[in-house]
Amino acid sequence: MAKTAGNDADRWEAQLRKGCLEMAILASLWKRRLYGLEILRTLEQSSSLGLAEGTLYVILNRLKAEGLVHSEWVDSGSGHPRKYYWIAAPGKDRLRSMARFWVVFCTDLDGLLAPVLDRKELDRAHR
Repeated sequence: MAKTAGNDADRWEAQLRKGCLEMAILASLWKRRLYGLEILRTLEQSSSLGLAEGTLYVILNRLKAEGLVHSEWVDSGSGHPRKYYWIAAPGKDRLRSMARFWVVFCTDLDGLLAPVLDRKELDRAHR
């Protein structure tokens, strides 16, 4: 299959999204405990970072192994128990650090991209 500009753009966008998933998952757990499907729904509703269920659990397991999130099985009372996740203190520290970096990074990129896109396009991109 021949390379096309569209394929390259799609791959670049996928890599950017992939790089942001850890931060987005931690952010989704900032305010409350969630089980896996709730995390997926939060990411779908609040961002363009929809992901496969399997990918979510791989990341959650890694975050748990790193001590950034905790989890616990809870009997839902109707059906199967659910595994709830919440952010641990080191996860909050990591997320704050990521958020600080992200804000500076985006500001710097916005400055570089300002000549590329007109003001209306930049405003639309921020919505």
